[in-house]
Amino acid sequence: MHARSAGTVRGIVQGVGFRPFIYKLAVRCGLTGFVTNTSQGVELEVEGRAADIDRFFAAVSDEGPPLAQISSIERSDDIPVQNDREFSIRKSRAGENRSTLVSPDVCVCEDCLREMNDQGDRRFRYPFINCTHCGPRYTIIRDIPYDRPLTTMDPFKMCPACLAEYEDPGNRRFHAQPNACWECGPRLELRDGDGRPIACEDPVGETIRRLKEGGVVAVKGLGGFHLAADAQNPGAVARLRGRKHREEKPLAVMVRDVDAARSIAVLSRDEIEALSSRRRPIVIVKKQEGHGLAPDVAPRNHNFGVMLPYTPLHYLLFMEGGFKALVMTSGNLSEEPITIDNEDAVSRLRGIADAFLVNDREIHLRSDDSIVRVVDGTLRHIRRSRGFVPVPVQLPEGLSGLPPVLAVGAELKNTLCLTKGSYAFPSQHVGDMENLETLEFFRLTAAHLERILEIKPEVLAADLHPDYLSTRYALERTELPLIRVQHHHAHIVSVLAENGFPGPVIGLALDGTGLGEDRTIWGGEVLTADLTSYERVGHLQQALLPGGDAAARNPRRMALSYLFRSYGRDALDLPLPFLRGLDPTEARLVTRILERRVHSPWTSSCGRLFDAVSALAGVCGKNSYEGQAAVELEMIQDEPDKGFYPWSVQGRNPRILETGALIRAIVEDLLRGVSQGVISRRFHNTLIELFSSVCYEIRQETRINEVALSGGVFQNASLLAGLSRSLRERGFRVFTHSRVPTNDGGVSLGQAVCAALRSREL
Repeated sequence: MHARSAGTVRGIVQGVGFRPFIYKLAVRCGLTGFVTNTSQGVELEVEGRAADIDRFFAAVSDEGPPLAQISSIERSDDIPVQNDREFSIRKSRAGENRSTLVSPDVCVCEDCLREMNDQGDRRFRYPFINCTHCGPRYTIIRDIPYDRPLTTMDPFKMCPACLAEYEDPGNRRFHAQPNACWECGPRLELRDGDGRPIACEDPVGETIRRLKEGGVVAVKGLGGFHLAADAQNPGAVARLRGRKHREEKPLAVMVRDVDAARSIAVLSRDEIEALSSRRRPIVIVKKQEGHGLAPDVAPRNHNFGVMLPYTPLHYLLFMEGGFKALVMTSGNLSEEPITIDNEDAVSRLRGIADAFLVNDREIHLRSDDSIVRVVDGTLRHIRRSRGFVPVPVQLPEGLSGLPPVLAVGAELKNTLCLTKGSYAFPSQHVGDMENLETLEFFRLTAAHLERILEIKPEVLAADLHPDYLSTRYALERTELPLIRVQHHHAHIVSVLAENGFPGPVIGLALDGTGLGEDRTIWGGEVLTADLTSYERVGHLQQALLPGGDAAARNPRRMALSYLFRSYGRDALDLPLPFLRGLDPTEARLVTRILERRVHSPWTSSCGRLFDAVSALAGVCGKNSYEGQAAVELEMIQDEPDKGFYPWSVQGRNPRILETGALIRAIVEDLLRGVSQGVISRRFHNTLIELFSSVCYEIRQETRINEVALSGGVFQNASLLAGLSRSLRERGFRVFTHSRVPTNDGGVSLGQAVCAALRSREL
């Protein structure tokens, strides 16, 4: 029977070779008709025998290009027969209601690498080689449909050879929008430390020479600049660290391949899979003994952040330079967004970089490297950005009919999030919203996502804190209703949203800071919660933050705060090594602040408790980067020790999780000379036992058998794995993060979902 059917395929189906795939599939099935890109995705009509049409639609679901991600296929039969003579690919057309999804940037594919290394190929050593299966996407798109005129490749007119590939449905580069070659595409240029062009025939070779001599080179990549240095050269790494004023925070390294990664790190199968994926994130892995890298790459840390090359240029540097590893850290000044513009890079990074390897392809939107870690057998995001954004999170059932929301996220590790139908679109990592440069990037990101996703938000969601720059942005948009979502509730909703569970749950939200309903600083919270509401049923005993935010940067202050609460003024007379190392003037100043409670808000923060214990044990007394004291405390654990410290729970609604006995027991261990490693292990054991027991008590009262874990403290792998295991052993169903970060990078998702549901009450 001769018939005709139409189909609309939604998802990541543009810029990934989907139309050529449909073309070849239709020809294989003996069908005529057409396929085109639209604002809805890919639309097609096929004509032929009914059985062949059925076979065609089955193959659309089961097969597909490597980068395609199909979210839905709508099929309509009984379309009037047109008696087409062939199957054709029609020109893309725009529409009113866009719902197509955009592919993230992905690493160069094996086919392109083979061509780049083939001396007989016209793209031999071409550092911008790509095809429909690889290369830049999100960072070069200005608008959709994803066609070359709407990308930053528009200024580059294709040569006849590239155009022939671009127009050939049977070619791997059919409608590959960044398609280019030596004749017609972007070019590299090497500049000196002041931005002046360096005359050289081979910018890659000259860059390699300078790196081998110990230089620092700013290298323009897919989503921004890296600052590169030879990771085996202690002087080069020290210079980079000193110039960037990055005292101790680990520097990411790039290695040539998995074998090179094995030579510096101990890798599990899951970690190898993450390293090798098309997304090419930085993977946090354990250092290998005798790794051979400079000590300053990751001082006082058991781990490296490792990634594999993902651009053709990266591969050229390694294949021709023979480096074991290159430091590849974000090209920015402290606390500012990663640099993406050539001239801006020279202006901002002058004095840090000895040279600049730039190109003339514009980066429309910056995107930092993503960072992941495998914990408890699951890949966890620490920073979700390049390679993952703008892939959406599928929302729980019941949210598809709600108005679109723009959630503006938190202050630190900011992301924003847009919702549309059954999808939430968390943005790439924006950064810490503490300066105007980051705020401008935030505004650009919001406008860009609204445009390419054609989402016109009808509701805004923001944190309770009135001074966050993200909240101020939301308050400026007075044309839209604003819903404020408490920080820790947003954390728990984000876990529920990505796991597709509506609640209720017992939520453990453990982090460094977040404004509570009572205007104190929360951070060690036990909630009963669903997607729209929560009750604070418990929290860590409060302590004073001497000097406010200064205490977060100085763990010694938190140690004094906890000692003062437990011992009063006698705390300064304790024969602790920690106290002997303090500046007496500072100690007296902090003590007076605590006595008078001047500029010392109350906090239940679990992050600050980690700071206090780390400083007390003599592990880390100053945070040169966020969370350093907690990270180093986790690192030094003596794993075999199974002991834990005393604790108690006082009251109900909310329960107060007392920590005074814990602090006094740690002091006693220190006075007895117990090692830092044992103290750290016992402290971790205590938190696991404490929170597991509290959840058990709450289940007895509420019959809630599900627990959700969120907050930056759960970046601690031993705490996350240990608490999850303890809860499961008690029969709980445990929800954790795997789609968005557990830190504040996931808060915008929780805000968006909570606000979308609460908007029904407006």
